[in-house]
Amino acid sequence: MAFVAYEIVLIGTSWGGLSALRELIAGLPAGFALPLVVVQHRHRESDHLLAPLLQDRTSLRVCDIEDKSPIEPQNVYVAPPDYHLLIEEGFFSLSTDEPVRYSRPSIDVTFESAADAYGPNAVGVILTGANADGASGLQRIHERGGLAFVQRPETAESPAMPTAAAHAVPAARLLTIHEIAVALGDLPAAPARTSSTTRGSE
Repeated sequence: MAFVAYEIVLIGTSWGGLSALRELIAGLPAGFALPLVVVQHRHRESDHLLAPLLQDRTSLRVCDIEDKSPIEPQNVYVAPPDYHLLIEEGFFSLSTDEPVRYSRPSIDVTFESAADAYGPNAVGVILTGANADGASGLQRIHERGGLAFVQRPETAESPAMPTAAAHAVPAARLLTIHEIAVALGDLPAAPARTSSTTRGSE
């Protein structure tokens, strides 16, 4: 089996996500190299407290995403409310397209774009949530050769989202939040990609 080094981690969550995210991020090693992108369902008029609440639990830099901002290592990026987040090669894009599954940001939209941009170098994680958003996006990541992690539904505050993701991707690793953090910390990291980097043939 060919060695794979990873370039980006995507985390999708909804109901109960704040507690789950704080636990997961606190469990990452201090020097965690991979950029980590958080997509949580939030009301369009939501405040911007999510990033500071996550910053309290990590020495990594936590920041809200702005359109066309670069994707850099050792950062935790938080998708803003009321925008779809698209992952390009080395940078983010924001979209005001119609909500998907009543959600904007949509986890599926972000995961699918990341799978298309990063292929086998992407890692998808689905945590607690009350609907099926993220299941098809995680499936796309898996189909493109990336890694898929799902919180064990019985440990989730709301098991619907991880249950749907596990059904969509039977090969996903079902783990507790602590176990996911440990597994992410063990992943080999590839050099950061910039928007001008060209990809080889897959």
